[in-house]
Amino acid sequence: MSASLSVNIDHVATVRQARRAAEPDPVAAAVLCDLAGADGITCHLRGDRRHIQDEDLHRLRRVVTTRLNVEMAATEEMLSIARRVRPDLVTLVPERPGEVTTEGGIDAARHRRTLARHVAALRRSRIASSLFIDPVPAQVDAAADIGVAMIELNTNAYSIATTASEQAEAYDALVAAATRASEAGLAVAAGHGLTVRNVTPIAEIPEVVELNIGHSIIARAVLIGLENAVREIRDAIARAEPIGDHLS
Repeated sequence: MSASLSVNIDHVATVRQARRAAEPDPVAAAVLCDLAGADGITCHLRGDRRHIQDEDLHRLRRVVTTRLNVEMAATEEMLSIARRVRPDLVTLVPERPGEVTTEGGIDAARHRRTLARHVAALRRSRIASSLFIDPVPAQVDAAADIGVAMIELNTNAYSIATTASEQAEAYDALVAAATRASEAGLAVAAGHGLTVRNVTPIAEIPEVVELNIGHSIIARAVLIGLENAVREIRDAIARAEPIGDHLS
């Protein structure tokens, strides 16, 4: 079975916020993604509200019929919002003022106690949680100790690699981290910088059950339409063969 696809719709809201207009509507985009076969919708409610707004989140909760994954920082403000909206999954991510996009995984090893308290609070509200982390053994181990059910591995180093050796090294790190996480009882997702051109090898990692992809889908949608862009990347995921099958 191929990995599921959760489509990040943040950049639909980015276009809207550029003009402070009513369109394009990220909620309408979420509906189209569902119709095109997406298995879930992801959005990031940032502290600076640069794209997704609070009202978007409430509307998404009402219309998303698959799974709603909300990325947010581990703050009291965001915890309160999560408790009101009740998404299916909260993925805790780092935020730095002024960054263009999330620059790396959350440092679970360094902030273990704070994150553990936040995850416990979400659990008491019956909200599942995940951590967006770099594919590093110490971060995987910390995530397991914190008590999340899932991690999302940061694929940025793999996505931006400029040589075959760099990409192979980044890929091996993802494979090792996914294996380590699975052995610790964690479900594994992956994302950041994935496109129709590079997603298939990531989908071939047996432990990866979900892929979170946003920017490349929205960028392709400008040219070929949103439903076509979702189907295109789903086809690339479906082409995956589990690691090892290539050798048989």
